[in-house]
Amino acid sequence: MSIKTIITGTTGMVGEGVLYVALADPRVEKVLVINRRPCGVQHEKLTEIIHKDFHDFSAIESQLSGYNACYFCLGVSSVGMKEKQYRNLTYDLTMHVANTLVKLNPDMTFCYISGAGTDSTEQGRSMWARVKGKTENDLAKLPFKAVYNFRPGYIQPMPGMKNTYRILRYISWLYPFFKTVFPKYVIRLEEVGQAMLNATEKGYDKTVLECQDIRKLAGS
Repeated sequence: MSIKTIITGTTGMVGEGVLYVALADPRVEKVLVINRRPCGVQHEKLTEIIHKDFHDFSAIESQLSGYNACYFCLGVSSVGMKEKQYRNLTYDLTMHVANTLVKLNPDMTFCYISGAGTDSTEQGRSMWARVKGKTENDLAKLPFKAVYNFRPGYIQPMPGMKNTYRILRYISWLYPFFKTVFPKYVIRLEEVGQAMLNATEKGYDKTVLECQDIRKLAGS
């Protein structure tokens, strides 16, 4: 299968890792990244669009056709945010991008980075979990070929990446311990990227993927 994917969030840790996994995979024919600032990566498969407003893609719609996958790795922390602001930067933004892409690429597989603890009922006490839950639920209603919601917990960073969260640079050596004690809640970043590619190529029997599902789909 020839994969032609759009990746968002490549100036962050998860998106950067997924991008490098995609560029290294022979199944991937081309990659389009959409960022507010340059990601600093150059590759023969890669095209980058710098676009500031992710709530309005009208100016770049003509460049978004012809893709069969989207790996949506863009996200913000809810720390210090009111629900309205977090919802705008999480639910509203994601749904605008997804609605634009499904109109242009109905045969697309959409992979969304959510998070462990996301609340599918949308009724729990945790604000971020409710917002993520609504985002997952409404993405699933769109007429994509398939939608997969990835719920990683702790993500072990890839070596050599420039957007690794600072705290992880100091604790990543503990990964073997984390994996032994909390196997359901830890995953390697390479496995996230590989699982997205495999979901595009062959699908998966679940639409919500916890760490164990991500590892299984990655073939680890």
